[in-house]
Amino acid sequence: MDDRDEMMHEAATLYYLQDETMESIGRHLGISRSGVSRLLKLARDRGVVQVQVRPPGAGGAIASQVSSLFRVRAHVVPVRTALTEDSRLDNVARYAAQLTQSWFTHGMTLGLAWGTTVAAVSAHLTHTPLREATVVQLNGATNTSTSGLAHGSELVTQFAQAFDASPQHFPVPAFFDLAETRDLMWRERSVRHVLSVQARADIAVFGVGALAAPVPSRVYISGYLESTDQAALAADGVVGDVCTVFLREDGSWEDIAINKRATGPTPRQLQAIDRRVCVVSGDAKVVPLRAALRAGAVTDLVIDEPTAATLVRGTPR
Repeated sequence: MDDRDEMMHEAATLYYLQDETMESIGRHLGISRSGVSRLLKLARDRGVVQVQVRPPGAGGAIASQVSSLFRVRAHVVPVRTALTEDSRLDNVARYAAQLTQSWFTHGMTLGLAWGTTVAAVSAHLTHTPLREATVVQLNGATNTSTSGLAHGSELVTQFAQAFDASPQHFPVPAFFDLAETRDLMWRERSVRHVLSVQARADIAVFGVGALAAPVPSRVYISGYLESTDQAALAADGVVGDVCTVFLREDGSWEDIAINKRATGPTPRQLQAIDRRVCVVSGDAKVVPLRAALRAGAVTDLVIDEPTAATLVRGTPR
C-alpha cells in the first residue's frame, strides 16, 4: 500500500467510522478540504467504502402486501412517478446491485440470466473482491442473427470482474431448432460441466421478459424468435419469460412447446437455488412478473414502488 492509499484509507476511516469532519481530517492529514473530498471519492470508486441508502423495504406497506400475497422478500425502491421508464429502471438496478454485493460473498456461485435489466444492474456494481467465487451464465445467448456475446458472455465477464470471480460462460443458443438437438447437447461433457456449476448456484439474478414494454425485452426484439414462434407463443397464452423460459399468466410453463428447446433453467430448476433475485421496473412487466411469482421462481423481488403498487392492485386476494 503506497502513501496515497494509506491516506485514502485513513481519511475514509475518520470520516465514515469516527464521524470526523472534512475540515478536521484535512488538518490531521495536512491537506485541503477538497483534497479530503477527493480521497473519499477515490475510496468509494475503489470499493473501499460502500454507501447504501436503504428504502423502506420489507417494512413498507406495499412491500408487506407483496410479501403476503406472494410469499417473497420484497425490496421496494421509492422513485418519483414522473421519472421515465429508463430512469426508474436505473434506480431499481442501482439498489439491486447493492443488494447483490451484500449477499454474494466468498466461495459462492452467482447465476445470471442475461437481459436488459441485469445489464442495468451490472452498470452499478463497484469492485468488491471475493475469494473462490464464481459467476455462471444461466441461459444461452446465441441466435441466427448474432453471437449474443454482448447479452451473455460479456455480461458474465462484467459481473466476474466486479467481484474478482471466475466467469463460467454458456456458449449455446438461447433456443435450439429442435428439442432433440438440445437433449443431445446436454449429454456433452463441456455442457454438463456448465450445468453442474449452475446447479451449485447460491444466488440467481434475473429479470422478467415482457412481450411488449417501453424498455424492450431483448429476447423479443433481437432475433431470437421467428415470426412463427411469436405467433405460437401468443396462441399459447404466453405473457413473458424468466431466463428465456416462457410462462402463462397462471405461472404454468411445462407444456409450452418452445420451452423444450430453451436453454435457461425452468422455474422448478430455479427453485433449487436458495436466493432467487428478480429485478423488475415498469408496469408493462407486472403481468409476466405475476406469472414468475406464481411459478415459484422468485424468493427476493427488487421493484420500484409504482410498479409494486400496480402489482398489488391487480392481484386478487
